[in-house]
Amino acid sequence: MSTSSTPVEQPGGAPPAHRSGHVAIVGRPNVGKSTLLNRVVGQKLSITSDRPQTTRHRIAGIVTRPDAQLVFIDSPGYQTRKSNALNRVLNRTAVQVATDADVVVLVCDARAWTPADERFAKLLPTDRPVLLAVNKIDAVPDKARLLELVKKATACREFDEVVPISARTGRQVSLLLDLCAARLPEGPALYDADSLTDRSERFLAAELIREKLFRQLGDELPYDSTVEIEMFEELPKLRRIHAAILVEREGQKPIVLGARGERIKRIASDARHDLEKLFGCKVYLELFVKVKSGWAATEQSLRAYGYE
Repeated sequence: MSTSSTPVEQPGGAPPAHRSGHVAIVGRPNVGKSTLLNRVVGQKLSITSDRPQTTRHRIAGIVTRPDAQLVFIDSPGYQTRKSNALNRVLNRTAVQVATDADVVVLVCDARAWTPADERFAKLLPTDRPVLLAVNKIDAVPDKARLLELVKKATACREFDEVVPISARTGRQVSLLLDLCAARLPEGPALYDADSLTDRSERFLAAELIREKLFRQLGDELPYDSTVEIEMFEELPKLRRIHAAILVEREGQKPIVLGARGERIKRIASDARHDLEKLFGCKVYLELFVKVKSGWAATEQSLRAYGYE
């Protein structure tokens, strides 16, 4: 999908000022925030799965156009059901991403405006533009339901714009980009024109492996499992990666390994395929399982794994 547009001249023939800044993508879990980030960038940067709060770290996706550079920040889903150390940290990150941004896009699921949506919407800043992106409109053929959702949402708080979109198909996503760009402050680009993200290949490798882990195992493995990159070697046409899947207990290792190691081989194969597409070169990936009890038990221990 092209994210370029031609600047429209202002009265008097002067070209419009260039704009740049940060756009926060926020919302509750599983509303399509990461899918939206990947759509606007045109590249898979943020991982997706059906499990809530698959996204655990803020990640930037950079869209450079002639008239503006938009730095979209994906964020963890705001979780209201559980209150452990991991969810407290992720909720704090979700709110902070919105607080730090120039423009906020609150994403909700077109099928329902929930009490969790309302609770989070009220936490968002009131001193900067907040747009409501009603996602998954392709799943709601009855437009009267969409109007009812918008009525509930706008009763909760004021939004600068309400945009029905489908991040999956791209429907009206370019309109959302235009509306965000128009609200950014004037200024030069923050990143080189060919930049796609602020994250390293090492970080992206860990995230893609974690995505395959969640997709393969579903609810079989506890939510607080993660991936740690132990070796990342960058060669001109090859990446060598050794990564550990961290589990809480010894009894969880066989779940990840599968019968005769078939499951972990499938995880590695799927991850390697995506990594080769992302890096544009061959990838040698070795996965193994490590027991690391209590890695997510406290906010202090989480900081050792890059959680803010």
